[in-house]
Formats: sequence, C-alpha cells, structure tokens
Amino acid sequence: MQSEAIYIALGANLPLGACSPRETLARARAALDAAGLPVFAASSDWHSPAWPDPSDPPYVNAVVAVRSGRSARDILDTLHRIEADFGRERGVRNAPRPLDLDLIDCRGEQFGAEDGLVIPHPRASQRAFVLLPLAEIAPNWCDPVSKRSIDALIEALPQADRSATYKLQEAGKLSPDSLAFAGQGD
Repeated sequence: MQSEAIYIALGANLPLGACSPRETLARARAALDAAGLPVFAASSDWHSPAWPDPSDPPYVNAVVAVRSGRSARDILDTLHRIEADFGRERGVRNAPRPLDLDLIDCRGEQFGAEDGLVIPHPRASQRAFVLLPLAEIAPNWCDPVSKRSIDALIEALPQADRSATYKLQEAGKLSPDSLAFAGQGD
C-alpha cells in the first residue's frame, strides 16, 4: 500500500573497488535489507548523465520501496551510514560518488528542514532519474506536497532530461560499461 511505502533513490557513478556502479546498486539493495529496511519493490537500473557537470561519469540510478515503522530521521541516518560504508565522503555537493541514497518519500509524511530533513525530497519531482524509475514501481504515486501525479510530474520535465534518462538492459546482456552510455538502452 502506498501510504505505508518508503521510497529511496539509489545512484552511483564511481566504481567501488572492483564493483561497477550497477553492481554497487545491487549491493546497496542488499545493505538496505540487512539494515532493517526490507525492499519489497525495486525498479530497473537506469542511466542518467552526471549533473551539474556532464563530463563527470554518468550515473546508474534506481528506486526501491521499503517498509519500516522507523522514523524518517532514523531512516535517513541509516541511509547515511550505508553510504559511508560504501565509501561516500560528504563534501562537495553533487560530486561523483560510489553511492548516493536519497529518501524520496516516507509514507507520504511531510517535514520541512527539521534537523536537515526535508520530506518528501525537495527536488525529486524535478528529476527524471528519480521519477522514471519511481513510476516503474509506483505508477499511482502522487507528490505529497503538490498532489500532482507521477505522470503529470514526468510530463512537466524537459524532454531533454527524459530522453537522456533511459532504462538499462537486463543484467547479462550488456553492462553499463559495455554500453559506454552512448544512448543505448531498452
């Protein structure tokens, strides 16, 4: 049920040791489960260009749905611990990283800048790399603040953003590395 769902966006654009960004996302899904945030739905992996510097390595993105009775603050703290375990160092905003976990929506709750926590994520509704994978697992999701449907939010995105964000082929067929992010996807 959507009202119980917690949506987390995953992204990676740097390798983690010998793991590609796509392999890192698979490991991150397992880390969420191990941290008491059981994943009950997961999108496909998606490609998106780096932002704000498109010359940085492109991202592999996904969205998962988890259930938990924990507070949004506790969930965000858990996400930050997982990121740190995966080598994420906070410093330069929007810098390339081995793992990025964003709390997009926590059971439809709304918090405004309390203790560094804004829920729903304040920029999620403007990001193709969040909305397209989210639509895959939550096609009836509505932004808790604007009450706009996910379809309306996607339609409002610039066409260039939607075109640059695409679903990667299934594992075993082609990897993000072999695609060279040259616009090939499903």
